[in-house]
Amino acid sequence: MDPLSDALARIKNAEKAGKREVIIEPASKLIGNVLRVMKEHGYIGDFEFIDDKKAGKFKVKLLGRINDCNAIKPRFPMRLGESEKWEKRYLPAREFGILILTTSKGVMSHKEAREHGVGGHLLGYVY
Repeated sequence: MDPLSDALARIKNAEKAGKREVIIEPASKLIGNVLRVMKEHGYIGDFEFIDDKKAGKFKVKLLGRINDCNAIKPRFPMRLGESEKWEKRYLPAREFGILILTTSKGVMSHKEAREHGVGGHLLGYVY
């Protein structure tokens, strides 16, 4: 029962089926921030929040650029210098894909966290 894991699984399945868009429900701030990071790195197109008077939904436009995406459970802590170790574990090659983590400065990719000099907890990966 993890909404973030469900959202990433829906995106991955829709990509593999060749869909152009996918509906993610229920919506949350965390899922919205993860979608924002994926959009900034070019993995998905625009997304919009649809208020259905309940938890809400996200409508996400897919670009066909995702090979795999998944949530990381348990949410391991990642210290400042450990990004190399986690890249080897979850990504297929160096400089290919992103790890998404939550930090004290918000949700960001591991590359941005390295630039800001912060660590955090791993949420998922995309490549």
